[in-house]
Amino acid sequence: MSEASVQRGAGGELRLSGVLDYQTGPTLRRAGQELIRKDDAARVVIDCSAVVKSSSVGLSLLLAFTRDALAAGREVLIVGMPGDMREIARVSGLLDVLALTDETQGAV
Repeated sequence: MSEASVQRGAGGELRLSGVLDYQTGPTLRRAGQELIRKDDAARVVIDCSAVVKSSSVGLSLLLAFTRDALAAGREVLIVGMPGDMREIARVSGLLDVLALTDETQGAV
């Protein structure tokens, strides 16, 4: 069984960790949506630096979280995206759609 989590960090940060796949995706989707809904920070920073492995489900989560945050009038920034996620995003044409940055310092 895959293990993964999404937790609230400081200042609107969402910390994704573990394996993002079809087993963990639905639970992470609901948990992340709820965290975004309950937070009132002006910016949602999605930190992916603790993601161990990701299928396309990980990108689907990032798109859904981005949509949730934008619908709530918040900015979105994605940091620490692992190489496998970045490659899937590149092949899928999503690098220009997702608000990616390589910086993890000062993002919040």
